[in-house]
Amino acid sequence: KSPLCPPSAERCLPRSSQIYPIHFPREERTRRALLVCNIEFEHLSRRDGAEVDVKGMTELLEGLGYVVDVHWNLTSQGMATVMKDFATCKEHLTSDSTFLVFMSHGVRAGLCGIQSKDETTDILSLDTIYKEFNNKHCQALLGKPKVVIIQSCRGGRVGSVMVSDSADPTMPTPSSTHAIPAELEDDAICEVHLESDFATLHSSTPDTVSWRSPVKGSLFIQHLIEQFQKHAWNSDLQELFRKVQYSFGKFPRQLPTQERNTMLRKFYLFPGL
Repeated sequence: KSPLCPPSAERCLPRSSQIYPIHFPREERTRRALLVCNIEFEHLSRRDGAEVDVKGMTELLEGLGYVVDVHWNLTSQGMATVMKDFATCKEHLTSDSTFLVFMSHGVRAGLCGIQSKDETTDILSLDTIYKEFNNKHCQALLGKPKVVIIQSCRGGRVGSVMVSDSADPTMPTPSSTHAIPAELEDDAICEVHLESDFATLHSSTPDTVSWRSPVKGSLFIQHLIEQFQKHAWNSDLQELFRKVQYSFGKFPRQLPTQERNTMLRKFYLFPGL
């Protein structure tokens, strides 16, 4: 046994098994990305500069090989509808991953639709994103990375006071009715995690604001594009996320945050295929 293996491990996993596989050559791969941006609101202020964010993110994702579906100025129901439609795209079957990018005003509970008045009206719960693209509702992306990028405020506090989300998901209790006798194997159906292979980067910590220039766009999107352009060729996704976070080290009013990470392997945007 290799001395690098943990004492309890039977064997070290080969490197290839720790990286998300790419099943299709570049010319056959059909990567798709969804980008939703709300700028004009009926009751809230206009998000000046967001057009710059959309242009920059679209160019970045297209450069990474994704066809980008862009939607503007939607209610919370409209956002849910375009997600449901996007989840059924047949192109996901011959893709290796997807990006889901959301830009809007926001509150702790979620993203503001264009008819939002306060923290309770026309709000898209972030849980909706994970529901529409989980392994039950979007089987074409089963086992494939689903990268969620969220540019929005998450409250009204200044980010120099760190706030963390302490809520822990409740672990499901296995049901004895689903127990399978040890001597049997089922080669027709396999049990998988309901939600897996997500990686989420929020523009700020819970309860805090995100900063945006009316001319240059959001700081978060600027930093994200810069880090991806510099390092996507040799860094896996979560290392890219860390680099985005580190780039805010001298700006204590905002700190991007990785949350709801269910990635089981490393995801490289340039696999060399």
